[in-house]
Amino acid sequence: MAGGIGTLAIVRIFAILIIFVFGWPLVASTAVQEFTLDNGLKILFIEDHKIPLATFQIWYRVGSIDEPAGKSGMSHLLEHMMFKGTPHYGSKVFSNLIQRKGGMDNAHTSKDYTMYHQTLPSDAVRVSIELEADRMKGLSLDSKELESERSVVMEERRMRYEDDPQNLLYEELMATSLKVQAYRKPVIGWMSEIAAISRHDLADYYGTYYSPDNSFIIVSGDVKPSELMPLIKKEFGKIPPAGNKLKRVKTVEPAQKGEKIVYLEKESAELPYILMAHHVPSFPDKDSFALEVLSTVLSQGKSSRLYRSLVYEKRIALETSADYDGLSRDPFLFIIGATVAPGKEMKDVERALLAEIEKIAKEPPTAAELQKAKNQVEASFIFARDSSYSEALYTGMFEVVGNWRLKDTYITGIRSVNPEDVRDVARRYLTKENRTTGCLLPQKTANAYE
Repeated sequence: MAGGIGTLAIVRIFAILIIFVFGWPLVASTAVQEFTLDNGLKILFIEDHKIPLATFQIWYRVGSIDEPAGKSGMSHLLEHMMFKGTPHYGSKVFSNLIQRKGGMDNAHTSKDYTMYHQTLPSDAVRVSIELEADRMKGLSLDSKELESERSVVMEERRMRYEDDPQNLLYEELMATSLKVQAYRKPVIGWMSEIAAISRHDLADYYGTYYSPDNSFIIVSGDVKPSELMPLIKKEFGKIPPAGNKLKRVKTVEPAQKGEKIVYLEKESAELPYILMAHHVPSFPDKDSFALEVLSTVLSQGKSSRLYRSLVYEKRIALETSADYDGLSRDPFLFIIGATVAPGKEMKDVERALLAEIEKIAKEPPTAAELQKAKNQVEASFIFARDSSYSEALYTGMFEVVGNWRLKDTYITGIRSVNPEDVRDVARRYLTKENRTTGCLLPQKTANAYE
């Protein structure tokens, strides 16, 4: 609709206002039907017959956290190779077939999982079942294709990290903050290790982790389990499980005993940038709910504490953030950051961030401030699941960290947070001895930071 706000946007704005004023009645997840094949493959169906579309997702419980030493980036490189064909379907045939059916496909790799997905007319979802089963068991891994995709990935790394100073600082922060835990590695991998991954490495990794007992399927939208389960069983049921090959190394990050500081000087950096990382537990630890609310109190919107103080009042920062990624298989980090405004000093921004941390650790948020933050978390969680794809995505993310049923406990946990809980997690985790500070300095002004 040109020159106006769409109907859906108006509905959402009205719904958010209702949440802020009255709160939202507890919303249960869309009904999920679960099946499991003899080889360990779990299948989840989420029926939604409003429109004739279906989403097919296959999740492999393997990400950068599972990669062997010296082979960072293997999960991501294998994701690229999954589109390079099998003996039955050549390179790029998979995507072309999906497009001919009026659909779209893609994939992404994270620190915890790799997920492949297609959204297409519901009467064509059988194509996804056949194609995904074929590449679970028969990937070609052609050597020439591997070298081509390796070059693509290395260029991707150059663009995302080598040429992006803020992302490069984040990467340095991870490697400094985490001593042994595998999240210290970038998902895309270190350049030298990407170059060293062999076809044999990928074949062994694929043969171990791309198995029915290390994966699950989510089919969401205009679908009927009774019609699709026979085909899923036919195509996937004959694939053998990995069994004892699925042995994971569990690493536990030792407690940090003092502040760490890392400096990064880059000529391409336009402005100074600061990040502060703190070790925290992940969902469903009882503190995860208060940490989620804390990140919202600090940085969600222009009325949040960090924005109001550093950007609006002091005018020493252009933007601020407080990020908590609680949906992780292992404990991760609570990261606070800010981009220094032109002509301002990083030391002043650092002091202002620490002052806000000290303030929330001493005094809990007001009842109104807390309720606003909880409403924001709840609204974001609900609206993030407004399609068959996103409902399946969130279902899968909870399945990865434990079980999809945990999704129904999330809002209950958020609603149970009180002001003292927020203060207590700030006091417990946002401490100097638990902190790693990363400073990005434009090379021409680096000497001014003393």
